[in-house]
Amino acid sequence: MRIGILGLGRIGAFHAETLHTLETVDSLVVADPYANAAKAAAERFGAEIADSPEALLAAGMDGVVVAAATDAHPALIVAAVEAGVPVFCEKPVARTMTEGVEVLKAVAGRDVPVQIGFNRRFDAGFVAAREAVRAGELGKLHTVRSTTLDPAPPPAAYIAASGGIFRDCSVHDFDVIRWVTGREVSEVYAVGGNRGADFIREAGDADTTGAVLTLDDGTIAVVSNSRHNARGYDVRMEIHGFADSIAVGLEDKLPLRSVEPGTAFPAGVPHDFFMDRFAAAYRTELTAFTEVVAGARPSPCTVEDALEAGWIAEACTLSLREHRPVTVAEVKRG
Repeated sequence: MRIGILGLGRIGAFHAETLHTLETVDSLVVADPYANAAKAAAERFGAEIADSPEALLAAGMDGVVVAAATDAHPALIVAAVEAGVPVFCEKPVARTMTEGVEVLKAVAGRDVPVQIGFNRRFDAGFVAAREAVRAGELGKLHTVRSTTLDPAPPPAAYIAASGGIFRDCSVHDFDVIRWVTGREVSEVYAVGGNRGADFIREAGDADTTGAVLTLDDGTIAVVSNSRHNARGYDVRMEIHGFADSIAVGLEDKLPLRSVEPGTAFPAGVPHDFFMDRFAAAYRTELTAFTEVVAGARPSPCTVEDALEAGWIAEACTLSLREHRPVTVAEVKRG
């Protein structure tokens, strides 16, 4: 199949490399506002260059991957759908929930699939956890703990445009909690602080946060996030039920040092980057997209799925700002 890629920054170039290695992908067409980025991808992967998103969509695409800046996501998603081209778009759907809802309205009822990029849904550990929960192996759940800790903050310019840690980072935890448990979040209470980089505080954001989520069946989920985890990139989940407890991420590259006497775990070199931790998941995610393009499966992460995680992030942002519990229904009402 013939796949287009819009945006060739860090993640776009990574996706181009992955797609180039998939047997089902015959050719790539790329477009980027920066001509050098498009030229580099063309030389490296034998890709064709399109002068614009419009030219790319008109060049006979079977599917298109959107890895452009967040501000461009809504227009590119809608343009692809209107052109009848299945689209994969990195999260978020849009910078604001208002824009995201408009995208949902624009694509609703159309027979063109849209897949949003939440890669943890394709990580082997999270997949196994979901299967265990859905099979009833843990019994009724009572507690979930989800963690995302970055080794160091992204650049100041990124932080200023990110929308805040809940919308940019925690949203991955929110999505995977919904996906693994099969439950919705009804209420949140969030806290946060700044004890690290001054530019995060100056942007009105927090560098370390915690959130308690109450799910619709009464299960309690605790989410922990930070921009400062010097030992490495730490992504884990614990799921506790009345019959059993399981964990995702307890493996030898876990960036956590045990001080228990005689304990050698974890013994590997810690994960230091999200592309290291989720390299296999990204490949599985894009393989799934080619199956969506081929009509072999529905979208595994729809626009509506992505917006549900976004509403949780909105509730946490409001909770932190106003120091109170916030229901998801409240932010959805606006």
